[in-house]
Amino acid sequence: MRYIVSRLGFYILAFLGAVIINFFLPRMMPGDPIQSFLGRLAQTGGQITPEMIASLEALYGYSANAPLFEQFTSYLFSILAGDWGTSTRFFQPVMDVLSRGMLWTLLLVGSYILVSYTITTLTGIYVAWKRGTWVDSIITVGSVIISSIPAVVMALLIYFLFASDLGWFPTGYGYNPDLDPEASFKFIGSVAYHLALPLLSMVLLGMGGVMGMRSNMINQLGEDFIVMGWAKGVKDKKVMLQYGARNAILPMITTFAMSVGSIFAGSLIIEIIFNYPGLGQVMFQGMLARDYPLIQGYLLIMTIMVLGCNFVADCLLFILDPRLRSQLD
Repeated sequence: MRYIVSRLGFYILAFLGAVIINFFLPRMMPGDPIQSFLGRLAQTGGQITPEMIASLEALYGYSANAPLFEQFTSYLFSILAGDWGTSTRFFQPVMDVLSRGMLWTLLLVGSYILVSYTITTLTGIYVAWKRGTWVDSIITVGSVIISSIPAVVMALLIYFLFASDLGWFPTGYGYNPDLDPEASFKFIGSVAYHLALPLLSMVLLGMGGVMGMRSNMINQLGEDFIVMGWAKGVKDKKVMLQYGARNAILPMITTFAMSVGSIFAGSLIIEIIFNYPGLGQVMFQGMLARDYPLIQGYLLIMTIMVLGCNFVADCLLFILDPRLRSQLD
């Protein structure tokens, strides 16, 4: 328990540091969100008054004349109170805007984690067991080549081949607009149909995990307890799965936790290319409009997810690895 509490304290400090960066980073970008909004308003013929500017600054929590420390204090207390501000792009609370895209991003990323890590883990175990054979050579070389393709190139190739040219899959959105969102096989099938290509792109990009699992498995196969298992006549399948794979998976938990940030960054690009209605689309529009509250809200959610996944990984390692518990006793 002492270990869990200490890790939790570390992640709380990391979160506070991320909040500081999250506050100052958008303000280092060129441009002023209030002036950007007023510029769009002037293009439509709207009248701009000093009272209007003051009201907008109060509404969005941003003032070019207010000291940064005062802005940061107000921002911090607003976050703790659950008020993440109002979007200057959508004119709605940031939480409402992000919640609409969050469900779709979680569906995409969650499906990727389930599918990709299952495939890479099982494949890595198998090729490690078959190391030195033609199966090992083909799978390992192929996984390295596929995972080395940039995310933008991979997504565009799949998009133009299967969606634009062949027309086998839709070119955008999360489900058929003619359907009403409901718990029906037709709606769920439509969601899965629209999810297929973005998910395929991310799974192919994550095939590099095969090499990581293969390396971990090969290291385990050289341990004394594996040799002892063979010497005692234990079946190969049991040695591979219960002896070797069980220990080789532990480092993959840490690797997964450390890669959560890059997974969400990759999903952002995928969502934009496939016009998928996730947080990537929301973030892209917010950056174009210099929507500070929305950008800060997005980065804050990503911070919470990354730190949360790392904390869960630490807890799992503590539970699954008796060596870690013995070191702390």
